[in-house]
Amino acid sequence: MNAKIKDLLSKLTLEEKAGLCSGKDWWRTKPVERLGIPSVMVSDGPAGLRTQAVNGKDENDSITAVCFPSGCATAASFDRQLLEHEGQLLGNEANAMDVSVLLGPAINIKRSPLCGRNFEYLSEDPYLAGELASAYVKGVQSQNVGVSVKHFAANNQEFRRFSVSEKIDERSLREIYLPAFETVVKTAKPKNIMCSYNAINGTLSSENEWLLNDVLRKEWGFDGFVVSDWGAVNDRVKGIKAGLNLEMPYSGGITDSYIVQAVKDGNLSMERLDEVVADLLNFILEYTENKKEGKWDKEKDHLASAEIAAESCVLLKNENDLLPLSKEEADAGKILFVGEFAKVPRFEGGGSSNIKTYKVTGALEAAKELGFNVEYIDGNDIKAAEEAAKKASSVVIFAGLPDIYESEGFDRDSLDMPESHNQLIEAIAQVNPNVAVVLHNGAPVTMPWVDKVSSILECYLGGEAVGLAQAKILFGLTNPSGKLPETFPLRLEDTPCYLNFPGNGRTVTYAEGIYVGYRWYDSRKMPVLFPFGHGLSYTSFDYGKVELSCDSMSDDQTVDVTVSVKNSGSVDGKEVVQLYVRDLTGAEARPDKELKGFQKIFLKAGQEKEVTFTLSKRSFAYWNSDINDWYAPSGEYEILIGASSRDIRDSAIINIKSTTKKAFEITRWTTPGDMLNNAEMKPIITDFIVKNYGADKINEVDENSSNVAFSQKTMREMYLNDPFRSLRGRNGRTDADVNKIVKDFNKALE
Repeated sequence: MNAKIKDLLSKLTLEEKAGLCSGKDWWRTKPVERLGIPSVMVSDGPAGLRTQAVNGKDENDSITAVCFPSGCATAASFDRQLLEHEGQLLGNEANAMDVSVLLGPAINIKRSPLCGRNFEYLSEDPYLAGELASAYVKGVQSQNVGVSVKHFAANNQEFRRFSVSEKIDERSLREIYLPAFETVVKTAKPKNIMCSYNAINGTLSSENEWLLNDVLRKEWGFDGFVVSDWGAVNDRVKGIKAGLNLEMPYSGGITDSYIVQAVKDGNLSMERLDEVVADLLNFILEYTENKKEGKWDKEKDHLASAEIAAESCVLLKNENDLLPLSKEEADAGKILFVGEFAKVPRFEGGGSSNIKTYKVTGALEAAKELGFNVEYIDGNDIKAAEEAAKKASSVVIFAGLPDIYESEGFDRDSLDMPESHNQLIEAIAQVNPNVAVVLHNGAPVTMPWVDKVSSILECYLGGEAVGLAQAKILFGLTNPSGKLPETFPLRLEDTPCYLNFPGNGRTVTYAEGIYVGYRWYDSRKMPVLFPFGHGLSYTSFDYGKVELSCDSMSDDQTVDVTVSVKNSGSVDGKEVVQLYVRDLTGAEARPDKELKGFQKIFLKAGQEKEVTFTLSKRSFAYWNSDINDWYAPSGEYEILIGASSRDIRDSAIINIKSTTKKAFEITRWTTPGDMLNNAEMKPIITDFIVKNYGADKINEVDENSSNVAFSQKTMREMYLNDPFRSLRGRNGRTDADVNKIVKDFNKALE
């Protein structure tokens, strides 16, 4: 704590300190004018400024701003530099409007495709979400504007989001729901974290000392301030104790009085209150003393939004190379655009992400401005659309989810698009074989017509200039390079949490554990509509052999993984090279594979480049709840390089040596088999098994060697899975003898 903050704390009254812990209004902190502490303003959101206008009639009367692509879209770029650039643009805009904090990015994991807010979130994968969010945060904060990384933690549904308690084991929290936040905190140092509405295992996030203090601050080293999601506070004093600095929005002074009374009653120490206030003062003073002037060119940012959208569109299918479309056919009036989204696209989500846009560019308008003379029909009259489609050489149908289908505040009922959209696609596909579908949606949808159309371009919610991006891709001015940041399932019943989403309103059980997204589908070898990481191009890429800098290492070392990639087609393009790790040790239940690296590279036609990844212990480790730490068991791991989770091009094996001597505390309930399956414990248990059970209890046996009631295999498995407590009574052993055996094992591994 610096001298200036200490001086301010010594001069602030108890009432003023308490007042600083809640908002002045919907968007601003309280000032303390007598001490020169100003009020600062925050604003939604991660895809554009939803900032209250001066003299606006209410908190939703916002300024006109540029709407950039939503998180669901930008994540599909798999491009760290792109996200950092977007952050810089938004930070500049924030400076122009005197905004100190942008409320975003939103990085909660897409547990279910039904979550109504998935359009705002980045991915089903925590590594991808963390890497991209870190880049965005660095971009925004390079402009001296803070971010509010949200929603900490596990805000994975809208149904009863204010009160639902999620039953989540710690391993699932550590491996799936917390790592994206951890990555951002450690690599990008965000100024602010926003706590979520929900409770985790019975404790609200706004009162969760383990979450906000033990993990966030002590373990990860977070040194900013924590703000509540708007209206998330229940017990303000508990929140102060847990590390919740700022309650938003205003409380009319009610909760401030609770803080004052708690200090007077001795229920809250002044030292703790000072710590909470100091975090806030540190940010307010740093922002105001280093404020930058922003120059906002809305037209320039509109075009930048189109470029970001173009990098984020995913070509899901392109049979017979229908795309890109021909300019000659367009000039001849042979290309037909169908659907109202061609004129007025759905480009943003509802709720706190909804921007009062500068302008909106649809694909029809953009195509004509680019010199492509396409025909158009709205598609509301299906018969008329069929007749127009019969005359066209190629048809592009613009479809997806209307605003009413997904928004903050409620979850989706199904994965289906409106029946009218599906019927339109089916009808036109029957009369024209050359159909491309352009999708506008914030989350996966089912596609009953997938085998009846030639091409599918997933544009997600691509911001106000998405039409320009679509036109450039459709006519080949831009080569699509997006990849899916989530799995598109064939049906809702296939999803990991189908039986446990969204719960009964009071609780929801995360029974699928760590098996979220592709971790579930790939581990079950389940067919999907489109896999995680999938995305096509107008060119092709050939992958070389995977090379490792070493074939074995200890877990305190690193390994470099190198692969060459060549653009073997005739068009310049970008490829996202993806690295997955598969645990072959068998020491613990693990997903089939997990993303641990990705790089997006540009290659001219015929060009070849080498891509290198560096992997560390964390790349191979899982969260071991017995030792309360990350643990990579000794043994073999497979490093896989591919173009998606289902398109693996090559792989290599590495042997990892753990520096952790034991993976769990040995107790009377531990079995010889538990220890035998762990490379570090195996040496000290082997002699014990031979001496006490016989060598045949270690060696593999012939399953057909005996057809007595208890075969050799049966006896082996029974002995290896008997807990040590069962030794009591054998060969005269007492409980004291068993306890000594257990104690000696633990001592040998220290």
